[in-house]
Amino acid sequence: MLNNLYIVLKDQIVFGDLIIQDGKIVNIHVKPEPNNAVKRYVVPGFIDLHIHGASNVDAMDASTYAIEQLALALVKEGTTAFLATTMTQTPLNIENALTSIGHYYQHQNPNGSILLGVHLEGPFIHEGAAGAQPKSCIIPANIGLFEGFNKASGGIIKKVSLAPDIPGSMDLISYLAQKGIVSSIAHTKANYSTVLEAIQRGASSTTHTYNAMSPLHHRDIGVVGAALLHDELTAELILDKIHVSIPAAKLLIKNKGYQNITLITDSMRAKNMPDGLSELGGQSVIISKGEARLNNGSLAGSILRFIDGFKYAINDLGLSLVEVAYMSSTRAAQQLKVDHMMGSIEIGKQANLVILNDHYNIETTLVNGQVVFGG
Repeated sequence: MLNNLYIVLKDQIVFGDLIIQDGKIVNIHVKPEPNNAVKRYVVPGFIDLHIHGASNVDAMDASTYAIEQLALALVKEGTTAFLATTMTQTPLNIENALTSIGHYYQHQNPNGSILLGVHLEGPFIHEGAAGAQPKSCIIPANIGLFEGFNKASGGIIKKVSLAPDIPGSMDLISYLAQKGIVSSIAHTKANYSTVLEAIQRGASSTTHTYNAMSPLHHRDIGVVGAALLHDELTAELILDKIHVSIPAAKLLIKNKGYQNITLITDSMRAKNMPDGLSELGGQSVIISKGEARLNNGSLAGSILRFIDGFKYAINDLGLSLVEVAYMSSTRAAQQLKVDHMMGSIEIGKQANLVILNDHYNIETTLVNGQVVFGG
């Protein structure tokens, strides 16, 4: 039982106790708030739909050990479930990585964050918006190749980031929609009419919104404008104050509402590591002053800890705990259709929880009711 906490529900905050049994929430006991109550909060565990690595491991390492170490590192930042995210590489390298992720999926460490599946970012992207994805490995979208990728993973690809303006993409988007897999618009030069067709085909997300996509223009609103306009698209947001400015984040939230945004980290292996040289997809990355950049100056993912993005949303965007918890967990669970199990504090759901102090620092992380970080 977790006693005397401010419990952050989907629509309100109540004071009381959480009763946990067999890894699930069995009761929420609301009681009067005492005058001298210490401000300690319990929020649903964070769900990161877009994370490549941390602590010197990466989803592309083609190693079950790497995925395990990633899962163990993530609970320290409050992430209790995640999608291991691949990147643009040769088909063989992607398949090898997917095979290792699939093996770990079958035999997960209960002390780590729950691996929900794979986010396939690339290789079906536009060369003109590659960002930190290696251009030499970019290929046209191909349903048959995707099926091979999914088979290698054991059928656990849940989200695909792709450019709708390259050959084969529209057919792949339609195929993914039929399979219940999220199509996310990414690394693209698409104009608005192309995005509109992608939405009609079943695209339902934008990847690291604002980054590596056609910007808002008053004669063609591009991908950014489509993200702002269309609620059919859930927007990923890297809230590190580097990839997206605070005013841009406020604009996104004002247009879409917090209910249509998922906070992500898009972090790489350099997270939790000292400044210096790191690596992403075989490319050298320079880590300095909280930023990860390629030699040409392009941003190369982030080194954002999820709890820091959570705190920025409260302190810099002025959002409430209820709103930020929704962006950090509930919307992601809905996207992956696992919201019957996780994503909010409700009776019958898994006790994947984060306890925060009055400064929103993590005291304890629980996965399936078990303490996996803190005390």
